[in-house]
Amino acid sequence: MTIFKGVATALITPTNANGVDYDNFARVIDWQCEQGINALVIAGTTGEGSTLDDAEHKAVVKFAVERIAGRCVVIAATGSNDTNYAVQLSKFCCDAGADALLVVTPYYNKATQNGLIKMYTTIADASTKPLILYNVPSRTGINIEPETYAALADHPMIGGIKEANSNISKIVHTVQLVGDKLTLYSGNDDQIVPILSMGGQGVISVLSNVAPKITMDICNKFFAGDVKGSAELQCKMLPLINALFSEVNPVPVKAAMNYLGWCENYLRLPLTPMEPAHWEKLKALMDAQELA
Repeated sequence: MTIFKGVATALITPTNANGVDYDNFARVIDWQCEQGINALVIAGTTGEGSTLDDAEHKAVVKFAVERIAGRCVVIAATGSNDTNYAVQLSKFCCDAGADALLVVTPYYNKATQNGLIKMYTTIADASTKPLILYNVPSRTGINIEPETYAALADHPMIGGIKEANSNISKIVHTVQLVGDKLTLYSGNDDQIVPILSMGGQGVISVLSNVAPKITMDICNKFFAGDVKGSAELQCKMLPLINALFSEVNPVPVKAAMNYLGWCENYLRLPLTPMEPAHWEKLKALMDAQELA
């Protein structure tokens, strides 16, 4: 079950003091589609889903589905540390027309591996669209173990993995256990090529907010057999990637998108605008890539 191949932008949600800025949201969606992006993730970490209230979260997904209008794959983020809410939100997003769901591991309350299996099975049983399991232990404090992926791999509504645990050995073990039962995607922009080399089919990317064509080139070169060119481009973009994560995501990318004219540099607490020293470095790297 390949939900998409290539690049899914973990899209920002433009906001201002009055709420979601739908005019700029529409502009960003249109630009990403015009650039040829393969998929868009709506209301995920980069989209500040954790500070969207329930009504906003649903409205953002519904708006995105209607605006995208089939131009690329729509992936709605529906994870929660409350499984009942995740089920309810997943059902809504399926009905709203999302093509797939991105479901993060439960944060703060965590879970055992058995708890993860039960949680993901419960959400998948309620879903009519495939799930991408999102593993990001640096944020949630819990890792999906390779054996847990293997236990979930045969569920017909579990289709992929967004792997952001940064432990390549664990990822190799996962591929060994699940084979092609689950589609592997990189969740880290600095590991696109390593993940592709293990059979990954793409990346769910922050970088592609500001540089969609370049991010797609990394994948497309690899898929075309130009592994050396793909690796060289990965390395060339590494300083910019690091700068986009010099503070917690999405603080830097929101500043970057503001610089490019796509949104206000507005964040909801507890997030605050980028520190000046970090911003100057990010700005210089964006200018060097001629992104502005």
